[in-house]
Amino acid sequence: MRVYFDNAATTAMDDRVIAAMLPFMKEHYGNPSSVHSHGREVRTAIERSRKKVAELLNATPAEIFFTSGGTEADNTAIVCGIQTHGIQHAITSPLEHHAVLHTLEECAKKGMVKLSLLEVNDQGDINLDHLQDLLRANPKSLVSVMHANNEIGNINDLTAIGNLAREYDAFFHSDTVQTMGHYVHDLKNLPVDAIVAGGHKFHGPKGSGFLYVKKDKKITPFIYGGAQERNMRGGTENVIGIIGIAKALEIAYEDMDGHRKHVEDIKSRFIEKLKADIPGVEFNGLSAEMDKSLYTVLNVSLPPSEENGGMLLFNLDLHGISASGGSACSSGATVGSHVLRAIGAKADRDSVRFSFSRFNTVEEVDYTVEKLKELYGVIA
Repeated sequence: MRVYFDNAATTAMDDRVIAAMLPFMKEHYGNPSSVHSHGREVRTAIERSRKKVAELLNATPAEIFFTSGGTEADNTAIVCGIQTHGIQHAITSPLEHHAVLHTLEECAKKGMVKLSLLEVNDQGDINLDHLQDLLRANPKSLVSVMHANNEIGNINDLTAIGNLAREYDAFFHSDTVQTMGHYVHDLKNLPVDAIVAGGHKFHGPKGSGFLYVKKDKKITPFIYGGAQERNMRGGTENVIGIIGIAKALEIAYEDMDGHRKHVEDIKSRFIEKLKADIPGVEFNGLSAEMDKSLYTVLNVSLPPSEENGGMLLFNLDLHGISASGGSACSSGATVGSHVLRAIGAKADRDSVRFSFSRFNTVEEVDYTVEKLKELYGVIA
């Protein structure tokens, strides 16, 4: 049996997304910047996709800019937000994705901003009192806090963070890569200035993404070279990626509640069986608390094991199970997780992130737990 439980890394493309993209690989191949009919029909399709994304997110089409993915969108929002608005201080958490953390560290290294890291507890909760203290001392900062953590699943309260940012005239950017397509984002009523998406996280194509920038917080381009994306991103558009990400988001919104119920049932069963069958199992962050974490992510901390130490992901792979993770420290087989280190996870335990999609089944959960029992010598 082959099991794919690494959906936080990437997801399988939906057949309906592929079907929507195919005509733009074969018949509709014009350059959207061209004025002839071949170009115009493709331009129309791009703008139709932009309008669809904007409608789903309750934004305006002028606020949506297509990118190569979440990483480019994060970099654009951060670097150009700092430059455009003359920001001198930035605030983020030590749990952010490297697309945010490394970008801000580089900005600080170059002297563009002074960087402050928020305090977090051993469950991965962000200290909002610390955020307020930093904003009080440094108004007009850039605040970058992700909607939900890609490793431990913790969900942050964007409304509370955004309201604090507005109180102190800060520019608030949130990496929403893990929640886009899985949760509703009502951008007219959410106090954020910039959010991002990567299509391959919700059954769209790799190499596709978008950036939302609130219309009264406009920023300068990150990539120059042409007038594409309303003069915001030079370079011929990735037409099939744009068609694909818009279609994937549309499908995600069509039955979001149904998809969520299916995945929550899988995650709940996984938690129950692990607790029942693996003595000493623990969970990192808030990933096992269904109401406080991504329903798509479960980060499992397994007991110390000489046989599996540093080799657990490899051993799972031998049984056809694809997952990801690592320990709080580096070893020859795994790269240490900065997130697990930041929350003080135990270095002698292997941690695995199992992440789910609507294509997973209960049978895959049962098979995976059985293989974990075998690996840890649990006698039924």
